[in-house]
Amino acid sequence: MSDVEKKFYVLRAVSGKENKVREYLEAELKNTDLKDYVSQVLIPTERSYVMRNGKKVLKEKAYLPGYVVIEAVLLGEVAHRLKNIPNVIGFLGDSDVPIPLRQTEVSRILGTVGELHDLPNELDVQYYIGESIKVIYGPFNGFTGVIEETNAERKKMKVMVKIFGRKTPVELGYMQVEKE
Repeated sequence: MSDVEKKFYVLRAVSGKENKVREYLEAELKNTDLKDYVSQVLIPTERSYVMRNGKKVLKEKAYLPGYVVIEAVLLGEVAHRLKNIPNVIGFLGDSDVPIPLRQTEVSRILGTVGELHDLPNELDVQYYIGESIKVIYGPFNGFTGVIEETNAERKKMKVMVKIFGRKTPVELGYMQVEKE
């Protein structure tokens, strides 16, 4: 088994069911002899920040929806077994014989996956008293102000915003503002 080189292939899955395919494959790897042929199951994902209820939340989603990357040796019935997994449409490509990914494609996908895991889980921005900021989210979107207080633990700050010609104190989250 060690004399045959494993290559990366792409399974086409029903969009949105990539995690189900991965879970099923991992269960099959534990319970059957499929572990001798398949060594990795990957879903290329990307992390992004989205605003929800006034807070910036880290969201992870598949950046190649509908695809699951596997590292495998396709000997005998292995390709047939992989095609017949629930929610799998087949292998990427229009032939009956699965075509492995080129090394450059594998490097790009694995490199991107590696970069995504290196992203910080939180924004690490320091705000200081007296600094000018611009509000980028919420009811005061577009206003500018000066920081009066900061609370790094809660990621909140009190900002003096000029509304209708009067300075008004407003409490904002770090994710609602950006430096000017």
